[in-house]
Amino acid sequence: MNNDGWVKTTCAYCGVGCGVEAKPKSNGLLDIRGDKAHPSNYGKLCTKGIALGDTVITDGRQLTPVLRRKVATQSTDQPLSWDEATNLVADKFRDTIEQYGPDSVAFYVSGQLLTEDYYVANKLMKGFIGSGNIDSNSRLCMASSVVGHKRAFGSDTVPIVYEDLELAELVVITGSNLAWCHPVLFQRLKVAKQNNPSLTIVVIDPRRTATCELADLHLPIQPGSDVSLFNGLLHYLSESGKLDQHYIDHFTEGFDSALSLAAEQKDTLSETGLSQQQLDDFYALFANNDKTITIYSQGVNQSSSGSDKVNSILNCHLATARIGKPGMGPFSVTGQPNAMGGREVGALANTLAAHMEFGNKRQHTLIEEFWGTDNLATKPGLKAIDLFDAMEEGKIKAIWVMATNPMVSLPNSDKIRSALEKCPFVVVSDCIKNTETAKLADVVLPAQGWSEKSGTVTNSERRISRQRRILPSPGMAKPDWWIVSQVAQKMGYEEAFQYLHEGQIFNEYARMTTLDNEDGKQRDLCLIGMTKLDDKGYSALTPQQWPVDTLQSDLSHRRLFSDGRFYTDSTKAQFIATKYQPPLLTPCEQTPILLNSGRTRDQWHTMSRTGLSPQLGTHTPEPYVSVHPATAEQVGLEQGAIAQISRNTTSIQMRVHIDSGIEPGQAFVPIHWNGATASNAKACSLISAYTDPLSGQPEFKQTPVSISPWSKRSEALVISHHPINFDGIDYWVQQKLEAGYLYRLASKSGAMKLIIQLTEKLASEGNKTLTYSADENGSLHRKAFMTSAGIQSAFVVKDCIDDDDLDWLAQLYQARLDETIELQFMSADA
Repeated sequence: MNNDGWVKTTCAYCGVGCGVEAKPKSNGLLDIRGDKAHPSNYGKLCTKGIALGDTVITDGRQLTPVLRRKVATQSTDQPLSWDEATNLVADKFRDTIEQYGPDSVAFYVSGQLLTEDYYVANKLMKGFIGSGNIDSNSRLCMASSVVGHKRAFGSDTVPIVYEDLELAELVVITGSNLAWCHPVLFQRLKVAKQNNPSLTIVVIDPRRTATCELADLHLPIQPGSDVSLFNGLLHYLSESGKLDQHYIDHFTEGFDSALSLAAEQKDTLSETGLSQQQLDDFYALFANNDKTITIYSQGVNQSSSGSDKVNSILNCHLATARIGKPGMGPFSVTGQPNAMGGREVGALANTLAAHMEFGNKRQHTLIEEFWGTDNLATKPGLKAIDLFDAMEEGKIKAIWVMATNPMVSLPNSDKIRSALEKCPFVVVSDCIKNTETAKLADVVLPAQGWSEKSGTVTNSERRISRQRRILPSPGMAKPDWWIVSQVAQKMGYEEAFQYLHEGQIFNEYARMTTLDNEDGKQRDLCLIGMTKLDDKGYSALTPQQWPVDTLQSDLSHRRLFSDGRFYTDSTKAQFIATKYQPPLLTPCEQTPILLNSGRTRDQWHTMSRTGLSPQLGTHTPEPYVSVHPATAEQVGLEQGAIAQISRNTTSIQMRVHIDSGIEPGQAFVPIHWNGATASNAKACSLISAYTDPLSGQPEFKQTPVSISPWSKRSEALVISHHPINFDGIDYWVQQKLEAGYLYRLASKSGAMKLIIQLTEKLASEGNKTLTYSADENGSLHRKAFMTSAGIQSAFVVKDCIDDDDLDWLAQLYQARLDETIELQFMSADA
C-alpha cells in the first residue's frame, strides 16, 4: 500500500493484465484508477476495469460452506464448518479413488484462479491423486494457440511484447474484436496510429465490428476460412519473392511440405468469399511491410480447425523471419486474466507443470523428486469436453469445479446438466452462491473474490504481476489454494501441502521452473531470478516478464526467439503443413443461418462480476441477436422485437438488433446471459460440442440455426430493491441498478394475466399499494408496493414498453415518499 492508501493490484478480467490501483471507500466499495507505472496499460483502463469498485458488493455471495441436499426439484443448504466441509470433500474423493481408481475423479478449474491456486490444484491432482484429469476453462480460450505454439516453437511461447504494437508498420487483427474484448490494447494501437499515420491496420472478421473503425482494410471472410486465407498468403509470398530463404534454411524445418500443400489450394476466393482485389491488397501489404504483427484470438482458436489456423499464421511469420524482432511477430491475446498462469503451472490436462511434458521420462523423474511423490500421473487426462462426456457416461464419479461456470460456458448445456446430475459427488468452489453450476453441486465452498485474494497472474506478454488483497473476505470465504491444501492434507498428503501463505507456493513454483533449466535453455519458462524472494520481496513484487534471469528492477521488454533458437529437438522452428477444412456444421434448409457468438463491450464471461455493476449494465441491458437487414426481412424480424433462435429441439430468445455490418445469412449473439440473469438466453445451449481434434477447443463460432419472431402480447418493467424469481414468466432479463434491480419482461399472455402474475410475486413487498390503470383492458397498468421506508418494488405493464416507461419508473423509484408521490404515480402523462 502506498502512503496515500492506494493499493497496487491487477484487473480481474481479460488477459491484457492491466495494472490497477484501488482504495477502500467509507461505503465499502473501492475507488479505482489505472496504475500509471504498470507496463501493460500505463494508467489506462477499459469500462470494465473502471467499474471494478462497484462489483465488490456482497449481493449473491456464497458466505459459508454448505451441504446441498436435493429432493425432487427443491434443495436445502446445510451450513458446515470449514473442518466439516474439507473432511467431507477429502473423504468422498479418497473413497471414490479407492473404489474406482484415480481416473474416476477430476478437477475443472479456471483462468480466474491465481497462479498459486492453480499450482496447488494441479499438484494435488497430477502429483498425488495420480490422474491427469485436471482441465481449465482456458480450454475454451487458448488451447488451439497452445497446440500451434508447441508444434511450431516446441514450447507454448508468446514471443512478442506489447511494445511491438507501437513499433509495427502493419498490424493484422484476425478473429478478434479487439476494441471490445481487449480495449486497452486497442487504445494503445489507436494512439500508435495517431503517432505514426503510416501504420496500416487490417481487420479480418466476418462482421464489421467496432475494431473496424481503426482499420484501413476490412476483410469480411467467410467464417472458418482462415487457413485458406493464410495458405494463400504463404503461396503469394513465395511467388512474389518475399520469403527470407536464409532464415528458412538456417532456423526452420518443414518449409517445403508446408508450401507444397498451400500451393495446392486453388479455391481461396470461393472459400474466403473475398474478391481478388481484397486478397491482392492484403497480400501485398503483408509482403511489403517487414514490421508486421498478427493479433489473433477466439475467432481463430474456437474452431474445429483452430490449431491449423494458428499454424497457418505462424507459417507466414516464420517464412519471412518476422518473429523475435521489434515490431513483428504473431500475438495470441488471451481472454482470461490468468490463462497464461494456468498454462505455466500445468492446469491443462495434457501438460504437467512449469512447461514440462508427459512422455518425457527425465522430466517425470525431476517432478517426482521435487514434489516428493511416487504417484505422479503418467499420461494426459481428459480435456474439458471429454471430461464431461465421461462424467455423463458414469466414468467420472467425483468432480471439483473451481471458479468457473461450465453450465453456462461449455457447449451443449443440456448434456453438461445431465453429466453433473449423474455425477455422484459434485463440489463447487465459487464466490457466487447461485450460479447454474453451483445449483447442481452437493457441496458449495465459499472462495475469495477479486480484491480479497492475493497472489500472482501472468498476462498475454508473459508479464507476472501481483494481485493484492484490499478488502476483508465476507463471511467464511477463503483462498482457493487454502481450500485445496486443506483437502489435500486430509486426504493424507500433509507434508506436501503445508503452506502458510501464497508466497511460499510461488517460491516453490519458481524453483520448479529451474529444474534442469537453470540457464533457461531447456525450457522457455524459467524464473530463477525470483527464487530468492523473501516474504517482503514477494509482497512488494513489481511486474516481471519471464523468463526472469535476475529480478527485474527496471521495465523489461523481452522478446523470445530473437536468436533464432527454438525449443524443438533440433532447436529449429517447425513449419506445419495445413489444409483448409470447412466448419463441421454448415447451414441447411432447417437451419439456414450461421450463428457466431462472442462478447459485448461491457460484460465478461457469465456476468457473475460485471453483472453487479449498474454502470456496466447500461450499455447493453438485454441479450440480443444481430442480423443483417436482408436476413431480418427474410425471416420477419423487426428492430427491438424478440427473436427465437433455434437448433434441433433447443431455443433461446433475444432482442433483435438489425445491423448492416453483419453479412446476410449470418447472426451474432453474446455469450454472457444465463439462467441467473435471463429467462432463456444462454448461447451455449445451442452450440454443439464439436472440437479441434488436437486442442480439444470447441467450435463456438459456426453454428447453423433457424431464427423466427417470438410473439408476445404484453410487456412489463419491474423495479425492486432485491432480486426476484420470475420463473413462470415467458421472458425476463435482469439488470443491476444502484439501489436494486430492473427487470424487462414479456409474455405470450395478455396484459391482465401478466398483471396478476406480477401482483402475486410482489404482494409481500409492502403494506400499502398504489395502483393505476388507463383502462379495463390493462393497456397501461402501474402498481407500486410501499412501506414507511418508501417504494419497495413497482411495475408497469403495457402492450409494448418504451423508453418513457423506463424513465418514469426510474424517477418514481428514486422519489421521496411524500404526498406528491401518489399524484406522480397516477399521472398518465408522467
